[in-house]
This record gives sequence, C-alpha cells and structure tokens, in this order.
Amino acid sequence: MFEGATGALTNLLYDIALAAKIISGHVRRAGLTDIMGSVGQINVQGEDQQKLDVIANETIKNAVAHTGRVSVLASEEEEYPVTTNLGSGKGSYVLLFDPLDGSSNIDVNVSIGTIFSIYRTINKDCAGLTDCLQRGREQVAAGYVMYGSSTVMVYTTGHGVHGFTLDPSIGEFLLMNSDIKTPLSGKYYSVNESNFTRWSEGYRQTVLCFKGAGGEDNMRKNARYIGSLVADFHRNLLTGGVFMYPRDNKSPNGKLRLLYEANPLAFIVEQAGGAAHDGLNPILDIEPTELHQRTPLIIGSSEDVEFVRRKVAEVESAQ
Repeated sequence: MFEGATGALTNLLYDIALAAKIISGHVRRAGLTDIMGSVGQINVQGEDQQKLDVIANETIKNAVAHTGRVSVLASEEEEYPVTTNLGSGKGSYVLLFDPLDGSSNIDVNVSIGTIFSIYRTINKDCAGLTDCLQRGREQVAAGYVMYGSSTVMVYTTGHGVHGFTLDPSIGEFLLMNSDIKTPLSGKYYSVNESNFTRWSEGYRQTVLCFKGAGGEDNMRKNARYIGSLVADFHRNLLTGGVFMYPRDNKSPNGKLRLLYEANPLAFIVEQAGGAAHDGLNPILDIEPTELHQRTPLIIGSSEDVEFVRRKVAEVESAQ
C-alpha cells in the first residue's frame, strides 16, 4: 500500500464494480423483461433516453452516494451535479460517469458500456460544480465496463492499465490483462463515415489515406465502427488503431462529452502508451468550462493519432 493511502479509492472502485455487476445482470436479461426501448423522454444531452439508461444511472448513484467516499457525482443523464455528505468532512472523491454508453445499440444486442472518471474533491465543505470541472490530468482513476459476450472492466489509477473479466459463476471480476500496452500503430480505423461530407477537407483526406486512396499506402487500415464508443475503444486499445469523432459543420464543438467520455478514455490510453487529442490539444490538457462540454476526439495508438494530426494540419494549411 502507498504511504498515506486510506483504502477509500480501492473501496470506491469496488463500489463501481458492484454497480457494474448489477447493470450486467440487467443487460443479460434485457430481452426477457420490460427494460428495453425508450422511456419516451429526452435527456439533458438531447438524446432519446432508454430504459436501461435510467436503470444504470440509478444503480451507480445508489452504489456510491451513501458510502461517504464521494462528495459529488455527475452523470451524463443528469443536468446538474449531485452532492452527497455535504459539509460532513467526508467524501474525498468526485465521480463523473456515463452510465450506459452506446445505449442506442441496446435493442439490437450490440456491446454497450459504462465509463467513469474519478477526481479528488477540492472543496470538501462545499463540493459542487467546481470539483467536477477539473482537467483530465487531475484524474486519480478512470475506467470502463463493457457488457458484451463477457463483462469486462478496464481501469487505471495512474500506474498502468489493467483488465478484468466477470466470472458469473462466482460473481467476481478476475484479472485477465495486467499492464495493458496498446501497439504504436494498428490496423483499424473507427469513424462514423456517414458524416464524411460534413468534415473538413483535412479529415476527408485522412480517411482516404486509411482507405489506400490518399497516396500513403503504409497507412492503409481496415474500417471497424460499432457505434458504441467503449466497444470501439476497447478493440483498438488491445489490437491497435485509431478512433475519430472530429468536429464537423453540424457539431462544430464536437459531439462526445469531455468529462464523461473523452477524459477517462484519454487517461487510460495514455497509461497504455497511446494518445488522445482534440485536433489542437491533448485531451487531458483541456480546461473544462461546462459540465456537459463536448469535444472532438482522436484517440488510440500514438503513431496513428499523430498521423491524423499531421495529415489534417498539412491539408488545411495548404488550403
């Protein structure tokens, strides 16, 4: 144990793991119970809220809100931060999370996931929004859980990236991948190509290079896009490659959430030897100004991310 450690962070990770087990059970039974489909409401992100979105959100809140370890939590599904143990001197940590990433894929049985980010509380006596708006570099832990053919939990506390698989026969996560390192370059690129005409010329030319049509055959890659960020990221983390969701003329500020999606995955990928960028700056260096702030995202193998940055800059500086 590190000097000065209290065990609170370890226990918080256990709390999140417990919530993940419960969510995993709901996901496995989704087709057998009335928890598939929309609740008929639009969430704060302007997206159609799914029944499992609500269940996952409440499950995580219930798992952490009464433990005394978290002072404030914020969810993609909630408009405002939720404070806990306010003024009690407890709650050393801030938890930000996307309870169910890729929820539009629920009804078609495609992998979905939970993403979480943990910071230290700045203002223990009056925790709130300010505690949530910290740079990604200040994270003390981050991770995700993917609900697919198996339930996998991947996390980092700044000392490497470790992957666990849930063994349903004993109800525990077992270590399967210790100190995960992503390849310097990979064979996959992941991007929603339906937005091709909305991108700047730099991103269009970059994707053409990945297709082998841009004059750089050594950058030819295979296209793989699931539409669940966790699933696309997890594949590329293990096998190498790059995921892109650039800004476009429909979403000039990007589409993905900085605090709930980009920051935690950027922390993980950097710990695994990869990189994450918004096209101008490293994701972890961005100063957040809003709880639901959006950002472009280029993330994955370091050489592939650098190629995207270089190619986009080269094309757009020539225009």
